Amino acid sequence: MNILDTIVAQKRKEVAAKKDVFPVTLLERSLLFSRMPRSLAQALRTSKTGIIAEFKRRSPSKSVINNAAKVHTIALVYEQAGVSGISVLTDTPFFGGSLDDLLLARSTVDLPLLRKEFIVDPYQIYEAKAYGADAILLIAACLSEQEIMALSTLAKALLLDVLVEVHSVEELKRSLHATIDMVGVNNRNLKTFEVDPTTSTALSIEIPSTFVKVSESGIRTSQHIKDLRSYGFQGFLIGEQFMKSEDPANEVQQFMRALL
Repeated sequence: MNILDTIVAQKRKEVAAKKDVFPVTLLERSLLFSRMPRSLAQALRTSKTGIIAEFKRRSPSKSVINNAAKVHTIALVYEQAGVSGISVLTDTPFFGGSLDDLLLARSTVDLPLLRKEFIVDPYQIYEAKAYGADAILLIAACLSEQEIMALSTLAKALLLDVLVEVHSVEELKRSLHATIDMVGVNNRNLKTFEVDPTTSTALSIEIPSTFVKVSESGIRTSQHIKDLRSYGFQGFLIGEQFMKSEDPANEVQQFMRALL
């Protein structure tokens, strides 16, 4: 199996185990479940920078990125720098994250939060709502068109924004539905984890203007963002560039100043 297949197989086992221990009925009783989410898509449309800053400790491609980082500290740094939203990795085995990270970020900042996860089951969307997320990620590479439709429809019913992530024209064509708010083009191939920065520009023309265009992975400089804007991108998901720095606060602040 490739890396993505391995992650998804593990995720299905995790979700099956969780359902028995903590059913949806309990998630619906959580304090945050009744909270009114903030729209990440709208924040990107009106933002001067469009930065979705990500919190992650490690990844299969880079191993350890920053194991010492504290989510509440980094989330506050991101908010003070003026980012549009924060992406929080909640996968534990491969990325070192957890739902507790999402909960801590929610208790620290008022920005829209994206639950960054390999979502394969409706249960995970209820989890996202219960732990304070404003938006969810659906990865087209591991979902059928019917699954994308069903999961995004549920998310909208729970008032969550939906970011669908694609890497090819084929994935894009089966992902464009009225229940999608944002289309993210991942420059990283999740099957090989290789990065090709031209993926976003190549697919940009295929994305209707009704969707917020988001470029993900491999964004290293403010000039790269300025170039992507000319292709209609309004959102830019950046994690490693900030998290790998010995001083993430200074890194994100300098990056943001260069855009304004």
